[in-house]
Amino acid sequence: MKFIIAKPIIFKTLSHLQNIVDKKNTLPILSNILIEADNNKLTLSSTDMDISITETVNCNVLESGSTTINAQLIYDIIRKLSDTSEIEVISNDGKLLTLRSSGSRFSLACLPKEDFPIIETTNDGNKIKAKSEILFKLIDKTKFAISNEETRYFLNGLYCNITKENNNNFITFVGTDGHRLAKFSSQNNELNTEIPGVIIPKKTINELSKLLSESTDEIELDISANKIIFYFDNLILVSKLIDGNFPDYKRVIPNNNENNLIVKRTNLLSAVDRVSTIANEKSPVIKFKLLKNLVNMSTINNENSTATEDLEAIYDGEEIEIGFNSKYIMDILNNLEEDDVTLSFKDNSSPIIAKEKSNPDLIYVLMPMRV
Repeated sequence: MKFIIAKPIIFKTLSHLQNIVDKKNTLPILSNILIEADNNKLTLSSTDMDISITETVNCNVLESGSTTINAQLIYDIIRKLSDTSEIEVISNDGKLLTLRSSGSRFSLACLPKEDFPIIETTNDGNKIKAKSEILFKLIDKTKFAISNEETRYFLNGLYCNITKENNNNFITFVGTDGHRLAKFSSQNNELNTEIPGVIIPKKTINELSKLLSESTDEIELDISANKIIFYFDNLILVSKLIDGNFPDYKRVIPNNNENNLIVKRTNLLSAVDRVSTIANEKSPVIKFKLLKNLVNMSTINNENSTATEDLEAIYDGEEIEIGFNSKYIMDILNNLEEDDVTLSFKDNSSPIIAKEKSNPDLIYVLMPMRV
């Protein structure tokens, strides 16, 4: 195998692949990426057996061939080369890979291609197409609510389904950790089939989000009961799905919260941030007291230090005292974008809804904490 490639091209591909490689894997081959050169195309693949990425780029292939190389090692070497450099890669027997660039030369131990797992890049599921910008926004606004609690593994990802409502088709993403819920839907009437909900793992979501942020193309999704595949222009992401039952999110979203607080988002975010300065992990709760056109925020920590702040707002509902985790409030406010946001309350013990006018299909739900 022998090929020549520009550093920016191979480095961008390696940056996609090396993130999913499991650095602590007991199988050495899973720390490697597969390199295949043929017909002036270079195909690189990596997998942790749950997620796989295969990407193909153009390059000058002088001799066809293949081998596998440690992902972190080749990534670090190429990262440190000049951005304008041309890189020559040679592997005569698949056991040693030689990399030359300007005055630099590296000889790296390889493992044979035959040891690398076969990545199946086809599926027999439902196929749909979606714009990458829309998918990115759906994921970006909901992924913060994914649970990290391993015992409730079915919450360790984003729920995705495609439904038909009032003759319109929607693709929906939902994340929850049991304390908060984020739901974002986008109408897409090009979708002609309803697809039952699947749970996409958090690691896949994080890698997918990075790939979508770089793309402006339409991508294809192939969704089956246990696998999902994303087809980009020259890249394929394959992922197992989480096998579990996601909670019925529609039952969690309140429909009778009639006390509406309209407030400047940045003002509320800054006020919560200030008041939470004295809060800590053991007592992260901030108490909200809703009065006519005013919200009072206060907290007290274990050392009896206190903080309080009043903020003007539009409110004409019942007087309510309710507590929230300050970090969760700030996460929601950071993911909303409008100047004015609406927080809807029922009473002092029920979950609230946070929304903005420009995105009626973006809904955040937050459970209260005892104060």
